Amino acid sequence: MFRFNAPRVLAALAAAGLVATGLAVVTDGSAQASTAGAGTTALSSNWYAAAPYLMPLQNDPPNPTAVMAATGIKAFQLAFILAPNSGGCTPTWDGTNPVATDTTVGPMISAIRAAGGDVSVSIGGYNGTKLGQVCGTPAATAAAYQQVISTYGLHAIDFDLEEPEYENTTAVANEIGAAQILQQEDPGLYVSVTTPGTTAGTGWFGTQMLDQAKADGFTPNNFSIMPFDGGFNGAASQISALQAFNTILMNTFGWTSAQAYAHEGISMMNGRSDTGEYFYQSDFQTVLNFATSVGLARYTNWSVNRDQPCTPVDNNGQTSGTCSSVPQQPWDFTKYSVLFAGATPPVSSPTPTPTATSTPTGTPTATPTPTPTATSTPSSTPTSGSCTAAAWNSTTAYTGGAVVSYNGSQWTAKWWTQNDTPGGPAGVWTNDGPC
Repeated sequence: MFRFNAPRVLAALAAAGLVATGLAVVTDGSAQASTAGAGTTALSSNWYAAAPYLMPLQNDPPNPTAVMAATGIKAFQLAFILAPNSGGCTPTWDGTNPVATDTTVGPMISAIRAAGGDVSVSIGGYNGTKLGQVCGTPAATAAAYQQVISTYGLHAIDFDLEEPEYENTTAVANEIGAAQILQQEDPGLYVSVTTPGTTAGTGWFGTQMLDQAKADGFTPNNFSIMPFDGGFNGAASQISALQAFNTILMNTFGWTSAQAYAHEGISMMNGRSDTGEYFYQSDFQTVLNFATSVGLARYTNWSVNRDQPCTPVDNNGQTSGTCSSVPQQPWDFTKYSVLFAGATPPVSSPTPTPTATSTPTGTPTATPTPTPTATSTPSSTPTSGSCTAAAWNSTTAYTGGAVVSYNGSQWTAKWWTQNDTPGGPAGVWTNDGPC
């Protein structure tokens, strides 16, 4: 994934009302967010499965509650937890900001939760030293991540295993072992494992990671690939990689195709990739259609920080950490995550890993879930009688809380939507009753 080591923008966060002093010092001398980790309720798993990545301290972070209000997104994947740049087995943000003394990310999480959302926290990424490289054992690695889970009251965590860590078999064993320990010790914890994608699905190191998971008897909620920066060209190539990865998962774990898709995810890059590939809104829609048709477990992207237009639009042919380099309106790509969250309900608990002797029993196709497409144009149905809200219109973009009338009933939008029929399979609209 593309990483810009931009300076922290605390002033911007303060202006957005996200820097607060609501920290309580606990008896061991560490600092803990007074509200971020207390009394939180988990969202349904589809929101963690759809959560786009957001860097809270770098790449000019947007105000997440403003993004929520504009799009209907309810969860973000905050990135990244690393080992300290100075050394040691303790969790930090970006290698420089200890979780134990955090005064910035905690208040941001509290603001997201106060607005009805939640976060997952991602560990690893492309830059810096990962905890699995320095903590020595799976138990020590898990203990470091448990500090993050406890501090912020997390219901979800993402293991982003990339270079050079995932080329280190000991480090990967520490990370996968830690993920398994956390899954056992934190009941209900949503766990995703993200790794680079190739046109063959994933590379040698990715398959070795899967072999480690199989040897440990560990099955997360999903294994996700990142099909970009590797010779990809639009949605067709990404779908081909997902199909190839599906075969790898089948062969590794003895799953059927449908079982494999139910444990498979995708993490895309919106706009221009690091290597000059381009992924447009139409590509996201095409992948979304595929994801919902096969029952894919996760659909996310890097990143919300980049989900806005550049000036000039193409950013002079450069990749940016703060804009997409393609024509767009703010948050265009985030809205596809909202559609995924509303269109498909991924399983909330992992499926037990089959034993090494189990073999595939066939490749049944998952029942497709109807999905709104960019080209479908259902006509609005005029409402008569006593309904006072404006009639729903297929071409109007509605935000969460918008009220319309349709087929003699009043409906309220749960999140941002366009072209989703009230009462339709996307589940976007709440029926308020006849009018």
